[in-house]
Amino acid sequence: MKKIFEWFKASNRYKHFLLGAAYGLAADDAYCAVYGGIGVSLALEFKDGQWGGKPDWIDATLTFAGVMAGYGIRTLGLSMI
Repeated sequence: MKKIFEWFKASNRYKHFLLGAAYGLAADDAYCAVYGGIGVSLALEFKDGQWGGKPDWIDATLTFAGVMAGYGIRTLGLSMI
């Protein structure tokens, strides 16, 4: 379990996931969540490349996974109301 937390802390992966989840919570529908999430995750990696870093597909995937998790939480919350 400790290795998983260390991996999640590397390269600020938890920030990618949490901010993706925030975007997913704000998405109105699945279309917005999917295409917006793809756009946001790729834009973050493009920014990393432009600032001299190396784009990381794991970060992009975690951002998109966060969007999907956030949208899932939103959908479950609204269905309970």
